[in-house]
Amino acid sequence: MATPAPIWRASRPAVVMDCGTGFSKIGFAGNSEPSFVIPTVLGPGASIASALGAGTAGLGARGGPLLGDLDFTIGEEALAAAAAAGGAAGVTYPVRQGVVADWDAMERFWQKSLFHYLRVDPEEHAVVVTEPPLNPPEAREAMAEIMFESFNVAGLYVGVQAVLALYAGWASADRAAKVGSAPSAAAVEQLTGTVVDVGEGTTHIIPVVEGYVLGGAIRSLPVAGRAVTGFVQQMLRDRGEPLPPDWSLEACRRIKEGHCYVAPDMLKEFGRFDRDPAKYHKTLTLPNPRAGTDFTLELGYERFLAPEVFFSPGMCPSAAPGTPSLARAVDDVIQACPIDTRRSLYGNIVLSGGSTMFKNFNRRLAADLTASTSRRLQPGAKAIDITVRSHPMQRYAVWFGGSLVACDPHFGQVCHTREEYQEYGPSICRTNYVFDH
Repeated sequence: MATPAPIWRASRPAVVMDCGTGFSKIGFAGNSEPSFVIPTVLGPGASIASALGAGTAGLGARGGPLLGDLDFTIGEEALAAAAAAGGAAGVTYPVRQGVVADWDAMERFWQKSLFHYLRVDPEEHAVVVTEPPLNPPEAREAMAEIMFESFNVAGLYVGVQAVLALYAGWASADRAAKVGSAPSAAAVEQLTGTVVDVGEGTTHIIPVVEGYVLGGAIRSLPVAGRAVTGFVQQMLRDRGEPLPPDWSLEACRRIKEGHCYVAPDMLKEFGRFDRDPAKYHKTLTLPNPRAGTDFTLELGYERFLAPEVFFSPGMCPSAAPGTPSLARAVDDVIQACPIDTRRSLYGNIVLSGGSTMFKNFNRRLAADLTASTSRRLQPGAKAIDITVRSHPMQRYAVWFGGSLVACDPHFGQVCHTREEYQEYGPSICRTNYVFDH
């Protein structure tokens, strides 16, 4: 007698959660975009915020009210509650530099995401959770314990962000691809490439060959979206622009996302701004919701200088001395891979993350890589074809890749079930098959 299919395979879509340093994307498999994009932060609830605002101390145990009381908030609500309490009191960021640093806070964040935002019963759904490259085995086991012990999920799939982003890039390039369709032979071939994943706190460069991650060649850079925001803030303050102290980071983040771009040639861009300031300099009026008033800023060189930190990290104060440019780091990663895979890795560089959405980002990266590889070519050697792919799903590439994988007919073969966990324990998630090659 055939074993009946689990209820989540028969009628319930899997839940997909991609929790990054700055923002978390949560939603259901089968969709092309997440249902919610919220800051990865926990804050006090209404009663605790009131107590903190009144100066009450000693709320809760083990590091503050978040871990000792059920009254807590996440996302924008947490930031608003913290502001009402007079600052950063009680605020917790569970993910730092792409890695979970506080598992108690992470469990509470998932709890609110599942029950309050998505409103699902986790016992009836499989859950796809993403992990950064080279995530320690102990972290996967901790993730499995929380998901199966605290939430009793029907199934758990831990997806490596790079592979999911590469899968999303293939699906976006193949206009005939449909969510839920089985990967074709062409799709498997396309799962060879270099993923440049730029998040809020860290940039990862990961080579993937035929669906397997070459772990020994992975590289991380400290320059990411937060560094760009901080650089915008510093340049505006140095010039004396009236940034509100309590809203400056949020204002600079909006400026970064709406007005910054990558210059193909920085010196030529300076010349354009100097020759026609009225065309390129902008006057911007932004609201300050905390003060209830508007403020006006003058935007100039920071529009293209801020994203330049990816290509000239020496100009960024927060970058460590000796930090290589993004193009140099990508080149080093590919050169560290087996020689027979390098041309394929150069030919399919896939961008992932909101901080790769700057105009001309892909063109500048391709141009810098072409220049560096051309200098190494011997006379008469065939030029290296470099393709940096920008695609519509780029901002949510990792989440969209998880949505695709969870709809694949073979998903049940790689998803760890509740029955497996009860028999073997958290060790079933200790290793990830994409590293086994």
